[in-house]
Amino acid sequence: MAESSAGPAPATVPAVQHWAAAGGVLTLRPELRLRYDTPALAEVAAQAAADIQARTGRPVTVSAAGSGHSDVVLRLDPTLDVGEGAARDEAHRLAIDTAAVTVTGRSTAAVRWGVVSLLQMIRADGTLRRGTVEDWPDYPVRGFLLDVGRRYFPPEFLHELIRFMSWFKLNTFVVHLNDNEIAKDTGRPWTEAQHAFRLATDHPPLAGLAAADGSYTRADWDALEDVAAGHGVTLVPEIDAPAHSRSFIAFDPSLGHDGGDSDLLDLSHPRTLEFMREVFAEFLPWFRGPFVHFGADEYPPELAADHRAYFNAIAAFLHGHGKRTIAWGSQAKLAGEAQRAAGYDRDVVLCSWNNEWYGPRQAVEDGFQVINTNDELLYLVPFADYYHGEHLDGPALWKEWEPHVFPGGQSLEPGHPALLGALSALWNDLVLRDYDERTVRAMIEPTFGLLAQKMWSGTIAELDHTGFMDRLAALPARPGREAEDDA
Repeated sequence: MAESSAGPAPATVPAVQHWAAAGGVLTLRPELRLRYDTPALAEVAAQAAADIQARTGRPVTVSAAGSGHSDVVLRLDPTLDVGEGAARDEAHRLAIDTAAVTVTGRSTAAVRWGVVSLLQMIRADGTLRRGTVEDWPDYPVRGFLLDVGRRYFPPEFLHELIRFMSWFKLNTFVVHLNDNEIAKDTGRPWTEAQHAFRLATDHPPLAGLAAADGSYTRADWDALEDVAAGHGVTLVPEIDAPAHSRSFIAFDPSLGHDGGDSDLLDLSHPRTLEFMREVFAEFLPWFRGPFVHFGADEYPPELAADHRAYFNAIAAFLHGHGKRTIAWGSQAKLAGEAQRAAGYDRDVVLCSWNNEWYGPRQAVEDGFQVINTNDELLYLVPFADYYHGEHLDGPALWKEWEPHVFPGGQSLEPGHPALLGALSALWNDLVLRDYDERTVRAMIEPTFGLLAQKMWSGTIAELDHTGFMDRLAALPARPGREAEDDA
């Protein structure tokens, strides 16, 4: 992590991979001009101008490629020779000279990350240390999952989370769109269990599927996609089945296992697969990103053959619609050690969430790509007495964790080609507890920057946990944060 020459790199979070100091400072002018060199950067440029203005108080004029002085220049160059590894498309160069700042990136997202570094590096007096940053992430997937299935959050909070993620160069936001209360843990019957599906459509076959206590319309989702695009974040919608499916069973009881007295879909019913294809087909036009997560965890092992057929059928359906797919790794417990991956589509990225269900070493040995979502280390369940009930364990994560680290002797080699990155997750299992988005934000904030550091450029050898948290606290407020606090 973080090479430097001629002086320490500016203290950003995450820390940059390489810094070459030039000596001296650049003082930003009272009125700034930002120029971008291709229409593909128009959205990034508009957001950059708004953020620079919010950060510095200086008005910013935006223009496309042209002549004349520019204080900030954004350039797209897919051939930029910076970075290495699977995430090289996010590599960028940030050059600060005597007259201007130039951000050059291999992709639009890469340019956005250069702007984030710029925003963090601007001093309170409007100056920047002169020099050149060359930066890229260690892993292509760096993100967060929010369970909105068991607790509705307004769209504005999801927008805030995207801005929060972007500030730390986290690029993947998984929105878990359906789930239900774990009735067996409460003694309540399944017919009374809280459940929700959070996308609302007036398409007749699915009208009424959306939860009455809160859902997202097409306009809500489009706005969410717009905010994500401007901040370098990819939305990954998750529609979870065949377990965690009480909302589908309540909508059509004939789909339910055990005569509907469960949260499991009856995969032997010919209508079940047809229904789930209808659900995905209705909402796929909403989803702009390359990935769709289709769940597929915690189904009973005695029904493993049905699960495998469903898994492959939904994967094929989504692939046929041009989407890449993600699912929860469950193959070892479902099929048994000897047959754990036999017959499963390998063209599905697996979230390795629990070693008993399917450990990462097993998954990569069987030919899957994986994302580290380990429940023991990365799950937060507000107010629960399992996993983490208040916040993740920051000191332990700082001392012992990076994306290749899993408990139980399951760690992979750093940078393993089958390891795409990591996601932390907040699950709202305790549906009867009284809390809101302010509580959630307070719980995730202590470790968001820390996890981002580990996912982007790894451990900063010269800092212990306290030192890193001091660095984090010294960062300027992210643009728009004051408005979020007032909301």
